[in-house]
Amino acid sequence: MACEAETEECAPDTVVIVDDDPLVRDSMDCLFRSVGLSALCFSSAEDALRADFPDGPSCVVADIRMPQIGGFEFQEQLHQRGDDLPVIFVTGHGDIPMSVRAMKSGAVDFLSKPFRDQDVLDAVCSALNTARQRLAETRTTNIVRERFATLTARERQVMTGVVRGLLNKQIAYELGLSEITVKLHRSSLMKKMMVRSVPDLVRAEQLVAE
Repeated sequence: MACEAETEECAPDTVVIVDDDPLVRDSMDCLFRSVGLSALCFSSAEDALRADFPDGPSCVVADIRMPQIGGFEFQEQLHQRGDDLPVIFVTGHGDIPMSVRAMKSGAVDFLSKPFRDQDVLDAVCSALNTARQRLAETRTTNIVRERFATLTARERQVMTGVVRGLLNKQIAYELGLSEITVKLHRSSLMKKMMVRSVPDLVRAEQLVAE
């Protein structure tokens, strides 16, 4: 199966299954657990939205056609509450317009029931890779913001000048400081931000601004 080669890597990952068909839920639950994945099963989008999902890499496999809240609305509500989980849509009544809408909504994949085990495993592994990447990016951004928070007001002013491409003497003129003082602030902020070059500092500034 698709995830067997990645079982150790995928072991702590979670698949959130949202489907009102108990046979489909149980089948996917057994399938994912057979390759070392954790699974959370919900019979409705309402139940899933009331739950707390794991902090680690996770993705969602959701039926599009469900009572009350359907798959598309469920995805929108996930985004609204801050859960940016990759979503795989499944349906027993799919058509081209629906598949196009699913892709435009940012879904990782769109599968028509009945689907092959291999197809859903491939889609889930792709979704979990996306989830890992998003988590890594979030952690990096948080670390950079924590470092930025340690800068003094003056160091932040100097940093702004550096990322604008100004020379030390130009920054000194704008801030009414001596060039030596600017150099000291620049050296200090580079150490606090843990960067060695101006391009690295520019990237850090972009992460802080996101």
